Amino acid sequence: MERIRFFLKHTSRVRFVRYLLFLFLGLMLFSVLYWHVKPRQYELRLFDVAKETIRSPITIEDKEATERLKEEAANKVADIYTLKKEYAENRVDLISSLFTAIVDIQEQAKRENEVETDMVGALQERLPPEWFSYLSANEWEALLHAAPEDIKTAKEAAVTAVHLIMRERITQEELDKAREKVADELKYAMLSPSLKEIVIKLTKQAVIPNVVYDRAATEEKRRQVMDEVKPVKILQGQVIVEEGQFITNEIYHQLQLAGLLQNDHSFHPLIGLSMLVLLLLSPLVYYFGRERTNTDLFLFTTIFTITMLIMELVRLLPQGDTVSTGYLVPIAFGTMLVRILLGERIAIMTAILCAVCGSLMFNEEIGANGTIQVSLAIYLLTSGLAGSFFLHQQLRKAKIWQAGLFVAFINMVLILAMILLKNGHYSLSEIGMFLLMALASGIFSAILTIGLLPMLEAAFGILSSIRLIELSNPNHPLLRKILIEAPGTYHHSIMVANLAEAACEAIGANGLLARVACYYHDIGKTKRPRYFIENQIGGNPHDHLSPQLSKNIILAHVADGVAILKKHRMPKEIIDIAEQHHGTTLLKYFYHKALEQTGFVLEEEFRYPGPKPQTKEAAIVSIADSVEAAVRSLSSPSQEKIEKIVRAIIADRLQDNQLNECDITLKELEIVARSFCETLNGVFHSRIEYPEIRKEKVKHA
Repeated sequence: MERIRFFLKHTSRVRFVRYLLFLFLGLMLFSVLYWHVKPRQYELRLFDVAKETIRSPITIEDKEATERLKEEAANKVADIYTLKKEYAENRVDLISSLFTAIVDIQEQAKRENEVETDMVGALQERLPPEWFSYLSANEWEALLHAAPEDIKTAKEAAVTAVHLIMRERITQEELDKAREKVADELKYAMLSPSLKEIVIKLTKQAVIPNVVYDRAATEEKRRQVMDEVKPVKILQGQVIVEEGQFITNEIYHQLQLAGLLQNDHSFHPLIGLSMLVLLLLSPLVYYFGRERTNTDLFLFTTIFTITMLIMELVRLLPQGDTVSTGYLVPIAFGTMLVRILLGERIAIMTAILCAVCGSLMFNEEIGANGTIQVSLAIYLLTSGLAGSFFLHQQLRKAKIWQAGLFVAFINMVLILAMILLKNGHYSLSEIGMFLLMALASGIFSAILTIGLLPMLEAAFGILSSIRLIELSNPNHPLLRKILIEAPGTYHHSIMVANLAEAACEAIGANGLLARVACYYHDIGKTKRPRYFIENQIGGNPHDHLSPQLSKNIILAHVADGVAILKKHRMPKEIIDIAEQHHGTTLLKYFYHKALEQTGFVLEEEFRYPGPKPQTKEAAIVSIADSVEAAVRSLSSPSQEKIEKIVRAIIADRLQDNQLNECDITLKELEIVARSFCETLNGVFHSRIEYPEIRKEKVKHA
């Protein structure tokens, strides 16, 4: 322990050491979490037999399977055809134009007395070429020589039939059926059979498909169908291959997608872990970067390392099928130690840090490396915060046990809440196992806290509140020694403790440290108690000693006290206050007495060796010690006399430069003076003078 404290003392202000500690924390986090983030890979080949059941560590889309489904869905979409209503009008106009042309040619031939060949030729010039393939030459001649009345009747019948049929949708497949309907419509036309047959042939050719393929609409429909296809995903925790199953092409492809084959190398988890570690370290760097020394960072690094080690040890325990051993982790011991030794703010950060790390380390239940187990993260965070918050006041070992039970209670309630929220159908044995681990987590946290706290205090030379409270116990051997051997000094120390504690708390200093230090600051007087006025009954031994000898005895009580405290391994802070509570003040009484006797003495010989007070607590104890002794010597203390003495002593300390080496301010000294006056006025208040009661003799019957 001495070597550790020696090392800490000589490296506490070396900035390079601080960087090394941050680097150590980062590397430790990275190395601990790496194996829980790195995807597990298997040496598998096509058509091998799986030796174990393999689950997907991540959720990933199988894009090839998704594209196949989209193509299949698109191929099932029928072509979309659009009805062209203008086709009906065009074909009606065409058939009407045919008969109109025939009528015009007939009238022209009648006027010019043309031969038949000229009529066919004239008609051929006015009609599309393909129309002449629909009828034979004889049929065209018969049509051209038909009576005008028959032509008119044929035109009306053909136009009506084409218009009627072309109003409906006619696809290429339905064309023959539509033309048969046209023929049926013309069966009852008032025409000769031969002419009717010719008109039917022409009218059939006038009917064409009136729906066309709509490429844009078809493509849009196919896009809609493809968009509706849900992506094929391999879900996290999904079984890709069962034990004993053959590795087919599809299974091999899924294993490859999930990054479970040894020939797949991805640096994404490493990059993500590095970013996470930097993010977790950022608040620690900000918090400890402002500290003047590295002591707190050393202590935090030690506690956090122990916490990670215990979490790893718990993780090595056999995992259950439904119950994760992560719920057994005594995470609260780390936050309680940090809360006791470093403070509440850093304890909250520790709880968050441990919760994130624990949720990554205990992800076997999910079966996926690199996945945060949210339920466990909430559990660990709540457990750690519960331990820290419960230790808010009155830090002592009994309080740690209570905090452990409180953590166990919170753990059990939280686990029951999560079981009910998940609507899980757990058996009574599984629920009992959950609750048992929650209870054990809280109890183990208290045991580890109580067990590790003394070792950390000894190794780092830390004076915690719990240690101070233990030292303030009146049954402590040194306090009993003072009480028995120097009772006056004991009561004087109690009074000084009351003054110092109130004053320290008034200016924000450590009141508990000041109180406990006051109990032990005059322990050196137990070596020669009769030579100090508060322990004297009757004569004063100094009346028979020379001033130089008396001076040596009085000055020696500081060194004697330091020796006794060191012998009993008392905390350094208390030893320092005992050594500094007189500073380098002058023993004025014996100095002036020696001056009267010899005429010349060195003032330095009658001063305490020091050092001067280095902290606010030491300065306040120094002033309180003198104030209490001076006020006690007053025969009839009043508020005015008390205030005058208090301010005179503070002024004397300032003029004598006794407060130059501590960081107490004049404003704080004013607050200290008022605090001393309030406390002393409460002790030395005026009392009612009761009248003397006349005693009368009791008359016996």
